[in-house]
Amino acid sequence: MTKKMDKSLNTVTHSGGCHCGAVAFTVKAPADIVATNCNCSICKATGLLHLFVSKDEFQLLHGGEALTTYSFNTHTAKHMFCSTCGVKSFYVPRSHPDGISVNVNALDKSTIQSITITDFDGQNWENNINKLRKP
Repeated sequence: MTKKMDKSLNTVTHSGGCHCGAVAFTVKAPADIVATNCNCSICKATGLLHLFVSKDEFQLLHGGEALTTYSFNTHTAKHMFCSTCGVKSFYVPRSHPDGISVNVNALDKSTIQSITITDFDGQNWENNINKLRKP
């Protein structure tokens, strides 16, 4: 895919989706991505690498009907998986319930210039969430 640069926001439009292609989306974000690696039980098990964006920066192109939603504990997070291949390419996170966490591993790499990964101790979520929700 051709890189689309929005100079006013210094962002590119990334494409992504699930493994089987049933779910596809675009997201406006920097070409130099800062991602968060969380060690909580679900992020560790699913291999999720977070790119937090606003809902305005995210567009589901197709596949809403293919998504299955899972929630647990506080039921704030809405973990969405493709019902065909099981890939979690994005979800509504507990830490940013008004936004979207895009799985960097589900993005087309052609629009990514670099990825900087920061670790988050999600096993001790309550003690660390303020570090993740920086102003």
